[in-house]
Amino acid sequence: MSRLVVISNRVAVPSKDASANQGGLAVALLSALREHGGIWFGWSGETTEHFTGEIHRTEGDGVTTATIDLEEQDIDEYYNGYANRTLWPLFHYRIDLTEFERDFAGGYKRVNERFADTVLPLVEPDDLVWVHDYHLIPLGQKLRDRGMRNRLGFFLHTPWPPSRLLVSLPSHAQLVESLFAYDVIGFHTEDWLDSFRRYVVDMMGGSLGPNDTVTANGRTVRAIVAPIGIDTAEFEATTLSDEARFTKERMYMSSTGRSLIVGVDRLDYSKGLRERFLGYERFLQNQPDRRGLVYLLQIAPPSREKVNTYQEIRADLDALSGRINGEFADMDWTPIRYVNQGYPRPQLAGIYRAARVALVTPLRDGMNLVAKEYVAAQDPADPGVLILSSFAGAAAQMKAAVLVNPYSAEELADAIVTALAMPREERVRRWQTLIDGVRREDVFWWCALFLDALEDARVREPA
Repeated sequence: MSRLVVISNRVAVPSKDASANQGGLAVALLSALREHGGIWFGWSGETTEHFTGEIHRTEGDGVTTATIDLEEQDIDEYYNGYANRTLWPLFHYRIDLTEFERDFAGGYKRVNERFADTVLPLVEPDDLVWVHDYHLIPLGQKLRDRGMRNRLGFFLHTPWPPSRLLVSLPSHAQLVESLFAYDVIGFHTEDWLDSFRRYVVDMMGGSLGPNDTVTANGRTVRAIVAPIGIDTAEFEATTLSDEARFTKERMYMSSTGRSLIVGVDRLDYSKGLRERFLGYERFLQNQPDRRGLVYLLQIAPPSREKVNTYQEIRADLDALSGRINGEFADMDWTPIRYVNQGYPRPQLAGIYRAARVALVTPLRDGMNLVAKEYVAAQDPADPGVLILSSFAGAAAQMKAAVLVNPYSAEELADAIVTALAMPREERVRRWQTLIDGVRREDVFWWCALFLDALEDARVREPA
């Protein structure tokens, strides 16, 4: 079996207690690394005055990690700049928030070259190399330029935008062409894959071939759908832990008999939090008899706090939640509990289990694993109801959820009414369909699906 080299912007540090605080992606990749052997390489999260390429290696729980420090300018231009102010909004269809700065593009190119230079000596000839996400799209080409012939895979964790949006990126042609350095490219959904194919055919004069292959400019890559899942068995077990049980009881005691509606999202404009608050407000306006009987707990830990757009989101949501609470709250009831901090996975599992309804309503999302975690946390005899955006990647797999248009406050309000009034028999039927899929197509299924495709790829001949 070939070794595995995982490359991503950030690296999960392995530990025996990893599953308590790490998401499903980290758990799956650490498991794959233990099975195959190999290295997880990426940025340490630390800065250095001058980039040296020094690699910090750690060994733990059967996994080796290797990280490098970046200069402050690298972080400003590559991470805060091109990754999070150019590609992230563009890939989430927010061209109005996309910033096109030459310095950002320069930093993105420079850091990808630094990754290539420093990881190359760590890679053995038979290794499988798996690159992750929009931060490192050009890395495969940088590695090929340096003589790498290994089987190279790339997985995109975000949506892939339609051509009419992607062409607004000044370097769109070079970015897409660099993907053809990989042997296998993975997308969460058929929609994102189709957008990629359409660009290749319409903008590059490429063609589609058998076995999911796409060819352009004399180079062929296999492009597949591989929807990521969660570590379902682990999360179901976590839900039954003492910490999760205590958290669930704590939620019941604090709710004083009211139905809990929960939302758990990183503080990001792609998550549709403003639209969610407005939909919940419409529910309160349309259903005066239900006021005081429900409350919304929105957990939204901050992210990318150095980016101005995110500071504006936080200020907007602070004001909006305050206005809604000011208008509808009573002396013993607050309609929205808005919390800007994260919680360990066992506590989240307990919150999910206590919630009658989950609102997972992003405006655009590559997948959304909160939806799957919520389903995995439910009591089989009395499950809650998942309200899911039609624009989340998870909607393609989770059609038994209550699917909504997150832009419509009226539709979201109606969905909340439907979820709260849903009979137990229907809730159980919907949940059973959902949990069957979440168990079947878990994160290990996803990992095996992609790596099997990469194993099948032919090692490239010398140029």
